[in-house]
Amino acid sequence: MKIALGADHGGFELKGLLAAHLKRLGHEVLDLGTSSNEAVDYPRFARAVGLEVAAGRCDRGIAIDGAGIGSAMVANKIPGVRAALAYDLSSARNSREHNNANVLTLGAGLIGPRLAEQIVTVWLETACTEERHLRRVAMIEPQGATPPVASGAPSILPVRISSSTNVSEDDLERIACELHRLLGDTNPRGARISDDPEAARRLLRLGAGRLGCGFDQGRVPEDIAAYIDHTILRPDATSEQIQKLCAEAREYRFAAVCINPMWVSLAAAQLRGTPVKVCSVVGFPLGATPSENKALETRRAIREGASEIDMVIQIGSLKEGNDAAVLQDIRAVVEACRDGGAICKVIIEAAFLTDEEKRRACRLSRRAAAHFVKTSTGFGPGGATAHDVALMAEEVADAHMEVKAAGGIRTYADAAKMIEAGATRIGASAGIAIVQESKKQAVGA
Repeated sequence: MKIALGADHGGFELKGLLAAHLKRLGHEVLDLGTSSNEAVDYPRFARAVGLEVAAGRCDRGIAIDGAGIGSAMVANKIPGVRAALAYDLSSARNSREHNNANVLTLGAGLIGPRLAEQIVTVWLETACTEERHLRRVAMIEPQGATPPVASGAPSILPVRISSSTNVSEDDLERIACELHRLLGDTNPRGARISDDPEAARRLLRLGAGRLGCGFDQGRVPEDIAAYIDHTILRPDATSEQIQKLCAEAREYRFAAVCINPMWVSLAAAQLRGTPVKVCSVVGFPLGATPSENKALETRRAIREGASEIDMVIQIGSLKEGNDAAVLQDIRAVVEACRDGGAICKVIIEAAFLTDEEKRRACRLSRRAAAHFVKTSTGFGPGGATAHDVALMAEEVADAHMEVKAAGGIRTYADAAKMIEAGATRIGASAGIAIVQESKKQAVGA
């Protein structure tokens, strides 16, 4: 994208840092000044940024002053500009998802450089795709204006293909390939979304409905390693074992390593520069800790390098029907995750629950806007079952959520059964054995 960037004297230094950050991300930057720390009037620069965006010469704009408020006021006077002040990751994400903001304003006196970079990254990566949001955004524009689309991202609205629509599987594959291209992914003709789970997740975040594996429901991917969270949660785990876990994750290219909170900083250092994510558990394994503690634990794990959080719900509260407490508990962790740009997976410990309670737990996770529901801790009375995974997938599919199966998954057959039931992530300490077995089966096929 081409980004118009402007600042007054209060935002001059931050502007320089963000210009470098934007270029590292691969964007073109139009620097509209100011060019020094000498006092200037912020309206000049905010207006210049807004005009570039309104005229279509730039895809997005960023205006910086001391607090960010004045620049937003100025930019919003320009027809076609939707400027939003963001002060954390949630406000940045919301301004795009709900309001399709095309100009971002920042207060250099209110946020530090690192947070500013994170806000800009999230703001640029987030798309406004929900039809109801786009309809409301259109109401901001002058009467008769064309409903807006997300700048710099594919305009994807919900599409329903009925059984009478003449669309073949080849057509769907071509659509998937084109979506890959728009997302910047390499997807040669014939490759399927199921072979690239990260691309599938990006499509879901852009507004696609639940993606079956390669449009062939339950198809087990060839690269099953990309579905596995390589896990060690034993209380007697040592630093040497954590380093070994990370080395194996790098070698096999697992989706993530899943570890206890005390090991997050070590794992983050070991995996820096690799695509392998660090996942920390929270409120683990009982879930019977105050929500405030879980939120604090989450924020600390994210600060130390975790980008995914697996939290355990308050099982007793669910059992006694206190849904409000369970919702508040999940939401506390989800909000901490969203502020830190992390994924939240909600462990419902299914073996303790009736089917009706499992459904309620999934619905509460949906209401809290979690990213995944997860079957088990591995420390309860039972692990993942295909029945539970299918039930959970049924409950969360249309909310663009995913299912992680964990607990007792030791073989390729176990993992395949969970994926066929609807899981898109597998938690296992036997990840290497599962991958090796999958390769043997592929050779023998």
